[in-house]
Amino acid sequence: MKTTYTTAALLLGLSAAAQEAPATTFADDSTAPRTKYLTEITVVGRNSKSDYQQLPEIVGTSIYAGKKNALIVLDNVQGNVVTNTMRQVLAKVPGIHVWESDASGVQIGIAARGLSPNRSWEFNVRQNGYDIAADPFGYPEAYYNPQLQAVQRIEVVRGQGSLQYGPQFGGMVNYILRNGSEITKPFEFETQQTFGSNRLFNSYNAVGGTSGKVHYYAFFDHRAGDGWRQNSRYLSDAGFGTVTYRLTKQFSLSAELMRSHIRSQQAGGLTDAQFAQNAQQSFRARNWMDITWTNPALTATWQLNENTRWTTKLSATIGDRNSVGFMPGAGIRVADTINKATLAYNNRVLNEDSYRNYVLESRFITDYRLGLMNNTVSFGVRGYTGNTHRLAEGKGTTGSDYDMSLAPGGRYDRDINFGSQNVAAFVENIFRINKKLLLIPGVRYEWLKGDASGRIGYKANGQDSLLQNVSRSRSFVLAGVGAEYHVTPLTEIYASYAQAYRPIQFANLQAPAAINYVVDQELKDSKGYNVDLGYRGKVRNFLQFDVSAFYLQYNNRIGNVTENGVTRVTNVGNSVSQGFEGYVEFNPVRAFTTSTTADLIVFGSYSYLDARYKQQSNKALENKRVENAPQDIFRGGITAGYKGFLITGQVSHVGATFSDANNTEAASANGQVGLIPSYTVTDLSASYKFGKGFTLKAGVNNLADKRYFTRRAGGYPGPGILPADGRTAFVSIGAKF
Repeated sequence: MKTTYTTAALLLGLSAAAQEAPATTFADDSTAPRTKYLTEITVVGRNSKSDYQQLPEIVGTSIYAGKKNALIVLDNVQGNVVTNTMRQVLAKVPGIHVWESDASGVQIGIAARGLSPNRSWEFNVRQNGYDIAADPFGYPEAYYNPQLQAVQRIEVVRGQGSLQYGPQFGGMVNYILRNGSEITKPFEFETQQTFGSNRLFNSYNAVGGTSGKVHYYAFFDHRAGDGWRQNSRYLSDAGFGTVTYRLTKQFSLSAELMRSHIRSQQAGGLTDAQFAQNAQQSFRARNWMDITWTNPALTATWQLNENTRWTTKLSATIGDRNSVGFMPGAGIRVADTINKATLAYNNRVLNEDSYRNYVLESRFITDYRLGLMNNTVSFGVRGYTGNTHRLAEGKGTTGSDYDMSLAPGGRYDRDINFGSQNVAAFVENIFRINKKLLLIPGVRYEWLKGDASGRIGYKANGQDSLLQNVSRSRSFVLAGVGAEYHVTPLTEIYASYAQAYRPIQFANLQAPAAINYVVDQELKDSKGYNVDLGYRGKVRNFLQFDVSAFYLQYNNRIGNVTENGVTRVTNVGNSVSQGFEGYVEFNPVRAFTTSTTADLIVFGSYSYLDARYKQQSNKALENKRVENAPQDIFRGGITAGYKGFLITGQVSHVGATFSDANNTEAASANGQVGLIPSYTVTDLSASYKFGKGFTLKAGVNNLADKRYFTRRAGGYPGPGILPADGRTAFVSIGAKF
């Protein structure tokens, strides 16, 4: 199989086998020829200043032909990567809705096409190709996301990606970590130190090297600060190490380990009146969240021949999520004050989750001849087992610092075990009908099982109130088809249709045995499909674009229905999301001059979304707008550069959204329900490369000091309005030796 070096990867590969690639240099990514096949070992694009690329038809053992996708190269992002500012990092991916409610971006919440950004749970979130969410089936919240300084690139795949990666209507987001595979000497040291507003300090340090058949890379990242709001201190430490041993030129083994610890003070929510008075204020000083995440992985890669590649990955997620705080049912309207009877604060509430998940995935890809054309088939299998142990509603101490100790005589009201198992297999094929037309059908088989058992409370006599004996197993097949037609060597029309699903969540399996609250025994997974039709590509080296229309059918949405005094967890109806997503980037310097020292990049991304409830059992919701679904999202900017200097101005506009399915406009007294107004934010950043391996970066987020919010929380970490940050600034210096 022929390998052509192109735009898709920058500088680095995914494995140490990059050292086997022949040295090739291009003046710029945009001038590279079109890719037919790209392995995970590509070294290209050293002089490109663009952070946005398209994924080629094939990367490693994965097929991306015909799919709506984007590749973000972090080294070229002109923005605040240190604080995971996703509106800047994903500015060129149209339609990405970002929740900006965590200090310093310690947790990332993104979505698209009218889906919820809640900890990115509508995406299949991966790191280096393996799952990192709490449980990708029963509880797909991504409590941990890698620090973006440690990320080499981000792959975003919509629609048909569900056939290769499984659940989630939103598609797949894969964070590819730096592994130093471009390092050819025995030892190299990299460091970046950042200082910023609100006592922000970040220190990223890495070492790597190659010696004989062994390649290694490791980093440690520390970040801490006070946060823009009161009571929003945070601390984040992350360490990663990987070693690759090449037994032969064709076969390699890699081992990696990531460990992350985050502790953040939760400032809590605000009412609308409090937000208008002072968005930085906080009425919760005793709320904390603590997250410890460990991800080990072993990968075997075998390049059987020029046309055939096989990978097997064994990975695990060992995570703990703890929270402690004063969280009364009435929300922020209840003040956290000294109890006059005890002369102390009231007891806080404790919640502990432990996640233990193990995954084996094996994938195979090969070329074969059919008629006159060379076709490609990729197939794989997956086995998964996971357990979540949840201790909830414990009686904590009356203290103020992070403390998960039970009060004397205290206990956890809830003690529940959730289990999930999965076996899956997929096959996808590229039929090259001729030199211009590709047809890519695929199919995926899924077997899923989820169960729940344990205590959900105590009865009046003090005995345990046990969970219903709940277990759900099912199997089904998902199918899809994609197509590409190459209009020119660098542009193509693409289209895809793919079925998707969202399994029943753990929360839907824990109804008590009480007669007034039941789980529908016929409860079904949410199913539907994505359709994409677009045109994308490049015009020489000065213009790239991707414009498309989409349609997302989301059936069997799960919700609560109350009838005759009984609340039933059931499938309430369907929703439809449809609209337009477009991105264009233009470089007038390359278009109209021959300058090699100056650069100018102008870009814009825009999405129009019409997301509404359809065919509802609750007719009051018929044709209502889906919550958290802005009609318009626009992000644009200009990057100007001369030699080693770059400066970027960027604007982000997000339309108004509703916080509930009833489309309530008037704000509730507790701030949990109501309209989320539109907002426009401007950011400015600059960088300068000097000497040999030295870089200076600086920037200002929210230059106009706009007051806005992206989320009304119904519970933790609110409840109430969670304000986004006002104006902040940073400066950072980096070096390689």
